[in-house]
Amino acid sequence: MRYTQLRSFHAVAQAGSVTAAAQALHVSQPTLTTQIRALEAHYAVELFARTNGRLHLTEAGRQLHSIVQRMFADEAEARHFLTESRELRTGHLRMGAVGPFHATEMLVAFHARYPGVRISVSVGNSATVLQDLLDFRTDLAVLAYVERDPRLWVSQYSKDAIVAFARADHPLFQSERTELRIADLHGAAMVVREVGSNTRRATEAALRAAGVVPKIVMEIGSREALREAVASGVGIGVVSSAEHVPDARLTCLPFEDAEIYNYAHIVCLQNRRSSRLISAFIDAAGVRTPDREGHLHSPRLR
Repeated sequence: MRYTQLRSFHAVAQAGSVTAAAQALHVSQPTLTTQIRALEAHYAVELFARTNGRLHLTEAGRQLHSIVQRMFADEAEARHFLTESRELRTGHLRMGAVGPFHATEMLVAFHARYPGVRISVSVGNSATVLQDLLDFRTDLAVLAYVERDPRLWVSQYSKDAIVAFARADHPLFQSERTELRIADLHGAAMVVREVGSNTRRATEAALRAAGVVPKIVMEIGSREALREAVASGVGIGVVSSAEHVPDARLTCLPFEDAEIYNYAHIVCLQNRRSSRLISAFIDAAGVRTPDREGHLHSPRLR
């Protein structure tokens, strides 16, 4: 097995086609094809299958891809360290996030310190963002909720109150009111985020504890679309106070008798926590204070 064969396999698996991989490696397509066929022939294994003119990884190919992703991630980190040492004058930081607010805040702080580092952010639901991290497609993740996992290093970055909002003419949100009681939501029409949303998870837990049963009239997997539905008068929504966008059509009220919070956590793989790039990001984000579990967090409580 040669390094060039693994590099060719990895490039094609990542790009999804021989043409795109050849362009990325600046080699010819026949060269890549020859390298991959030699690897398959030597180990008597099929790594790619072609269906309707498209390449697909076989089961063996998927397993090998998982291994070489770690290998090339380590190689990229070693190359970065050796060429740039501790200066971080160049490089590529890849982040996954469930929402743009806190991720942008952190990245602005990091960019101010290391303007030469290229940054890319992918936004998705919690499951997708976490899987990208575990598969080495990203270096860091910003997640609202993280289950205990020995593979992960987790640090709380912020804690924001969840508030209710509705169209300005909603009977429960008249100008003289400054707070909303959670019982006010009993039987009220509500627009909610998709299952898996931490905002929904935390709100539903508080509603159950109070014995409050609202009328869920719409489920939407987008903050922007949910806000528009609420502004149209469909029902009441809830949102993290940090992510609420002021809008003349809407009125926002905190809860008087319920403490409901949304969190932002910085997450990376335990075995990559000491990576220079990742450590620099965590430091730039201001993560320093140990919590009761030994994790570090910055006291950003809103």
